[in-house]
Order: sequence, then structure tokens, then C-alpha cells
Amino acid sequence: MATTEALPDSPAIRVRGLTKSITTPSHRVDILRGLDFDVPRGQFIAIMGPSGSGKSTLLGLLAGLDNPTAGSILLDGEEIVGLSEDSLALLRGRKLGFVFQSYQLIPTLTAEENVLLPAELSGATGNPERRAKELLDSVGLAERRDHYPVQLSGGEQQRVALARAFMLAPPILMADEPTGNLDSTNGQHVLELLLTMNRQEKTTLVLVTHDTQLAARADRRLILRDGVIVTDELGSTHD
Repeated sequence: MATTEALPDSPAIRVRGLTKSITTPSHRVDILRGLDFDVPRGQFIAIMGPSGSGKSTLLGLLAGLDNPTAGSILLDGEEIVGLSEDSLALLRGRKLGFVFQSYQLIPTLTAEENVLLPAELSGATGNPERRAKELLDSVGLAERRDHYPVQLSGGEQQRVALARAFMLAPPILMADEPTGNLDSTNGQHVLELLLTMNRQEKTTLVLVTHDTQLAARADRRLILRDGVIVTDELGSTHD
């Protein structure tokens, strides 16, 4: 797949006419209805809305994990709608980092091996082992790098997941309820690490959450209801 160099002043994400519908023999359900928005480079945007509003569907479409019914999605200047699975996998490896609510660590790999996984899958050159050690140190787990997920607490597992998400220095990071499975103390710790690392790496952060306190830290809040954007507002910066 030929890569396209994005212009420096172009948005990290550009969405036009994004629609997602599910058709059954008896009726059609419109999950997302013609969304239009841009996300500038380096912005931290929180996507909010009640259950069934379409926010998780939107994140899946932005990540290329699902296909829209209609519309266009440009990630870092590249159109992803219509790409083959192989091309999408390559693009995700180059452009995206992910943090999930359920950590998604490989149980048979150590913390360091989990962090190294994106580099191994992408065939990254250089010194990925040093990068992995530096990232684990940055999330306070330098002494736990040889531990397996079962030997780590939930908060520690999510910190490993954070380090893994930044392994390839992706221009865009997507997070789905990253503190949802953590108690308030660990959740706050993980959030602060996420925002600190995001600033350091100059990543565009798209975060789905129902947590209003977390969303209050975002540069911008996009609120969905019934598949449409009902609020698009700037918030306080996360500096």
C-alpha cells in the first residue's frame, strides 16, 4: 500500500458524512447518522454520550475495526474507508495506539514482552528493547518487567497496556474507557500517566468515556445522542 504524507497543518482525523446502519428483515437501525468533524493534531478529545448513543461504534470505525455504511474517515491524511484488511492492519500498526478497558494483555508474555509486541508485529528496527524498558520505567514498572499479567494488579496491567500503546510512538492514540475497570485511586493514577505520556509524545488522543471528571480534563468534548453530535465544545486543557 502506498503511503500518503499528511500536510503538517491537516487534521489528525477528518470525518465526513459518517453513517453506520444495521438492516434486519423488518427494519433498519441507524447507529450513527452523518457525522462531520475534524480532530486537530495533538488534541485530546473526549467522546461521551449515554449507552446506545453510538460512541463505541464511532471509536471502532475510527480505528478501522468496522466498516461504515457511508462516509469518509481520514487518519493522519490517509483514507481508511474501503481499505483491505491487510492494508488496515498495516495502517493501524503505523498510525494508531490502543488502550482498552480490559487491558488486553497476552497472559503468556511478560510485561516487557507485551510492550514489545507491537514492535515485533511491525518488524520495527532500531532498539525496541531499550524503548520498551524506557516506557516501563516511565509508568513505574521497571522492576516488574519480568512479571506476567497474572502477577500484576489491575492498575499495573493497565500501565503495561499504556506503555504498549506508546511503543511505536503512534500519531493517534485511541482509548476506550481506560479507567473503567479500576478503583478511583488506580484510575486517577492511570489517567495522570496517560495524559503525561500523551503530552510528552505529542499524540492526538481520542478517548471514549462516561466519566465526567475524566472528560473535564479534555481539550474538547464531543457528546453523542441517538447517533448524532449534540454538543461539540472546547474544555480545559490537560496541561
